[in-house]
Amino acid sequence: MNEKLLYRVPEVAAYLSISRSKVYELLKSGELRSVHIDRTRLVRRSDLEIYVDALTAAS
Repeated sequence: MNEKLLYRVPEVAAYLSISRSKVYELLKSGELRSVHIDRTRLVRRSDLEIYVDALTAAS
């Protein structure tokens, strides 16, 4: 993944190798945080890294 600061949901899904609907589930549950800019939901790179780090800590 390149060094962008914000990622759209399809980019997050591709990076995590999960479906877009699973990304929306994670966002809705609060496991993965996001921001809105206008009508676009975006995930900050730092929030994505926190989510992935929490996965390795949980296992």
